[in-house]
Amino acid sequence: MAKYILALDQGTTSSRAIVFDKSGSIVSKAQFEFPQHYPQSGWVEHDPFEILDSQYRSVLAALENGNIKPSDIAAIGITNQRETTILWDKESGKPVYNAIVWQCRRTADICEKLKAEGLGDYIKQHTGLLIDAYFSGTKIKWILDNVPEARNLEKEGRLLFGTVETWIIWNLTGGKVHVTDYSNASRTMLFDVDRLCWDEYLCDKLSIPMSILPKPVQSSEIYGTVGENVLGLEMLAGIPISGAIGDQQAALFGQACFEAGQAKNTYGTGCFLLMNTGEKRVNSKNNLLTGVAWGINGKVEYDIEGSAFNAGSVIKWLRDELRLIETPAECDFLAESVEDANGVFFVPAFTGLGAPYWDMYARGCMVGLTRGATRAHIARAVLESISYQVTDLIEAMKADSGIELSQLRVDGGASISNIMMQIQADMIRAKVNRPRVVETTALGSAYMAGLAVGFWKDMAEIENIRETDRDFVPALDKAVRDRKYYDWKRAVERAKNWEEH
Repeated sequence: MAKYILALDQGTTSSRAIVFDKSGSIVSKAQFEFPQHYPQSGWVEHDPFEILDSQYRSVLAALENGNIKPSDIAAIGITNQRETTILWDKESGKPVYNAIVWQCRRTADICEKLKAEGLGDYIKQHTGLLIDAYFSGTKIKWILDNVPEARNLEKEGRLLFGTVETWIIWNLTGGKVHVTDYSNASRTMLFDVDRLCWDEYLCDKLSIPMSILPKPVQSSEIYGTVGENVLGLEMLAGIPISGAIGDQQAALFGQACFEAGQAKNTYGTGCFLLMNTGEKRVNSKNNLLTGVAWGINGKVEYDIEGSAFNAGSVIKWLRDELRLIETPAECDFLAESVEDANGVFFVPAFTGLGAPYWDMYARGCMVGLTRGATRAHIARAVLESISYQVTDLIEAMKADSGIELSQLRVDGGASISNIMMQIQADMIRAKVNRPRVVETTALGSAYMAGLAVGFWKDMAEIENIRETDRDFVPALDKAVRDRKYYDWKRAVERAKNWEEH
């Protein structure tokens, strides 16, 4: 009898495969990074085949590391970097262009034209989103307008679009299944989140043929099985693929935030704060986004979301580009060696500012530098910048929902930083709860896959599985906290609209 669920966690900088048992514990895992491509300033791309290769290798390594047989796997769940856009030839399976990554800002001019045409209110009303280069819709348009092969294939009925989970499912099923789950569809700026279908008017305005779009489906259902001729993964043939959900919604589910008002923040490449709003969609008045959290058992639940584009990526920048640290742990060590950042504030707007500012022209800056600033102060300022961005999101979310957070559930790679979680608790003045299993993104997709095949009975069983690793409670004097937050806001003003100055 199958005793595990295999989760594929395809992220922005790496692909992971994690095997979970019935208690939600990790049995085995593997991870492989893949290259990032920056052809121009503000442009970010991935090679879709490098995504696939790293994902397949992680699956093989995870099975080998845990001495796990294919017959041990009950189902496969997939979670993914959202908004990243791939168009490919359904006959050859070859992409017509590199994947345009969610961070990429190349379509800012297209977004400005849409705003000038007065589409902002329509898009917000029907998709729950704001017009921004972040989302998939304008990326699809850019490829169609700039890659002649794309339009030619579309005319021949051979072109397909997908976000990353669509690309992986299509390849795993040997090209038989072309679907996207509601959570990923709701991040395209083309999906009507109330009617749960592609919006004909928006597709027409962006000159995107609806024939290339995948079928929207629930986040938990059997989409198909692994094909017999999937190069490298032939041994998994016949295993059902039964869960697909965008990474941030997956983390919300993996954190067992099943009740309206429960919230989580994921500290990954970016920071993503989501609150479950139940079966009701909340219309944000504070530049937050609303969308589908998940579809399961014929029911859809919604979320309200705010994002900061750069979080864990800033620590990676310290390591790889500035070479101030050799490991992320060294950043913590340096930050803990000083009481504060010595007046230094860093705004990591490398690719613009997300919610609640939505300034695609902002760029990173560091202010408050004096001759007394050290490497340790800069490391601390970097960690604080991540916490400040989350505080911005929580303040906006409280204003929209009218709910005072008593607890923030946290996950993602950077959430292992005890000092940053303490800074976070101090800034939001609420308890920060870190679960025993911080791989909640992968866990959420595993839960989706497992529920679809009866591996777990229901959501109540999943809720009982969750265990806490540590709680962080506020310890900083409120007046000190308020002054720090005020100075952060001043620093943000320096970064805003930089390219327009």
